Amino acid sequence: MAVLGEIRNRPWLLMGIIAIAMLAFVVNPDSLEKLFGAKPGVYGKVNGDEITKEDYDDQLFMLQQQAQQKGQPTKGLEEQAWQLVVQSKLIKQQFEKMGLTLTDDMFWNQLQFDPMFAQNKENFDAKGNFKVQEIKKQIDELQKSGNVEMYNNWLKTKKSIEYRMMARQLFANVSTGITVGKKEAEEMMKQRDQVADIDYVKVDYNAYAQKNPVKVTTQDLADYIKKHPVMYKRDASRNVGLVYFPAAPSTEDDQLAEKEINKLFTQGSDVSGGKENFQNTTNDSMFVALNSDMPFNPQYFPAAQLPLAVKDKVAAASVGTTFGPYKEQNFYVVTKLLDKKPSDSTLSRHILVSYKGNQAGANETRTKEQAKKLADSIGVILKANPAKFTEFLKYSSDPGSAAQGGSVGWTTPATPFVPEYLKFLADNAKGATAVVETQFGYHIINIEEKKSGSMAYKVANLVKAIKPSDKTENEIYTKATKFIQQVQGKTFNDFSNVAKKNSYIFLNPKEVGRFQGQLPGLGTDKDEEIIAWAFNKKRNKGDTDIFTVDGTGDRVVAFLNGVQDAGTADPEAVREQVEPLVKNKILAKQISDKISAAKATSLDQIAKLFGSTKQSAQANMLNPQIAGAMEPRVAGAAFGVAKGKLSNPVEGMTGVYVLVKKSETINKQPGDVKQITQAIAGQNSQQFGQSLLKSLQDNADIKDYRIEVYNNASQQQ
Repeated sequence: MAVLGEIRNRPWLLMGIIAIAMLAFVVNPDSLEKLFGAKPGVYGKVNGDEITKEDYDDQLFMLQQQAQQKGQPTKGLEEQAWQLVVQSKLIKQQFEKMGLTLTDDMFWNQLQFDPMFAQNKENFDAKGNFKVQEIKKQIDELQKSGNVEMYNNWLKTKKSIEYRMMARQLFANVSTGITVGKKEAEEMMKQRDQVADIDYVKVDYNAYAQKNPVKVTTQDLADYIKKHPVMYKRDASRNVGLVYFPAAPSTEDDQLAEKEINKLFTQGSDVSGGKENFQNTTNDSMFVALNSDMPFNPQYFPAAQLPLAVKDKVAAASVGTTFGPYKEQNFYVVTKLLDKKPSDSTLSRHILVSYKGNQAGANETRTKEQAKKLADSIGVILKANPAKFTEFLKYSSDPGSAAQGGSVGWTTPATPFVPEYLKFLADNAKGATAVVETQFGYHIINIEEKKSGSMAYKVANLVKAIKPSDKTENEIYTKATKFIQQVQGKTFNDFSNVAKKNSYIFLNPKEVGRFQGQLPGLGTDKDEEIIAWAFNKKRNKGDTDIFTVDGTGDRVVAFLNGVQDAGTADPEAVREQVEPLVKNKILAKQISDKISAAKATSLDQIAKLFGSTKQSAQANMLNPQIAGAMEPRVAGAAFGVAKGKLSNPVEGMTGVYVLVKKSETINKQPGDVKQITQAIAGQNSQQFGQSLLKSLQDNADIKDYRIEVYNNASQQQ
């Protein structure tokens, strides 16, 4: 049930958003609201079409819902949401440009093919017919229920489905014009079947560089990037140096935690004046609530879900037995066995009568008193005649369970329902009906069935966290402060060298996007704050600052090493990607010049010149592998050079090659022109959607105002 944790059997109502299949793929909504204000603004434009705050927030919300359902992190999805909005706009624009229209009838007719619905067998009857009318009815009922939030969720889901439908129709219409000709198939067959036997000498780049080291300058990188501007087009980014100072508990802190838990276990708490301890207390839950670093959990658990030090011992232990103190991760724990009983599975249903002001009563107008009166009156009737249960579902504030006759399915004591609901199920037999109050309102609960299960255990855990003391945190702060004083006003090399010299945790994310949410390798609650700091337009290269991680006392020192505006990438920011390419270019020229200068007339002479060996191989244009390396230029040269002649130096991927073609043969492979045509068509079809979308995006006028809006807002604060 929605108010108790989940809506069963209708997962699509829970925003089970499947990412747009043909679209490539985010700041916390609360923080966005605080940052930009209540009025929606314009975050960007796609070919003049505005991207509003609502557009962006809706996509971000859906991605977060999807991540939550999969148990994945919900932070760091901002950029993914932005890309999805941009690409959805591009799809819609192209769709309309081609004169296509997505009608309401088309939407419902095509819904069965959407992955969200097609993959759920419950949406089809026994004959395989799509239950479109039933789904329509459910949505109508949802709208009439007054649950504005859930209905708005459906509207957001519907918008996402519409974009997927437009994408499929667009790609289908355009791809019909892409054909594969007989000549193309014949050429591919030729490339597949032609084989050239060659002798060659390879001068490996890495081996050559060991004896002839090459230094790649910033200018070398810049020159290469200038020749390949599309490949190195970048959004605004920052190069940030980070040094992490974890406030790890000291040995003294560990001993202090152990001393505290032993005192509470055997001697007595300070609150009781030393008279009440965990062994003699008569109120375990209250003792834990007052003295433990983790709250009391009244639920029953199977042995497998209990702490490692306890789970194999509880079966033979009597109620009241204590285990520990024992250490588990960063905690000292004492466990007391409070109760044991079979873990019954219970099938129940409920009618939730909520009221204005509680978690489930957002759309309710009745008062708490009115809700209790109504629930009590329904409870009296149903106790006498449970068969009338469904007649009162119209009063339920839980539309998810109401649509299932009030059923919440089978539950156990470990099911994440509110404790009051679980207690009623545990304490009552099949057929029992009663009114139970929870944080969501008044539940009229009816137990339909019970099944006995394995043994379950109720325990009280007295926990003391091993955490850094004030003394330890102060030492970490002193260390971080001393470090930042050492590097202030210094170069980034000084920053990294001092960190490495002292064995500090050093990180250097080079292309940090404004809205990527997390810093690679760091992953603290300060990541977004550090990114915002780096993108503040008042910030300059070389600036440093110190950040304190909430709740841990950890410190992070940040150094702004580079400011990359939108446009061509900063050479140093992409050195790791570009340097190997540039290095090989320089080495290739040196090797080729040396070969040309030697005026060699045979492979043996070239092999001797570089201390290499002559080798043999077969070259093929369709699969251009030479000794395990993909070398398309070498394969091309093998078919381009005259038989028996020494080729010019060929700048390959892994080295410079010189080759001699010995023979050229046809090795006929299975498959005729028709089969090859079909294979090429299938391959083209798979690649088409992605290629079309990339083309649309590369040629679009996309404006991103998010950083500008953020900076303006921060100035006004």
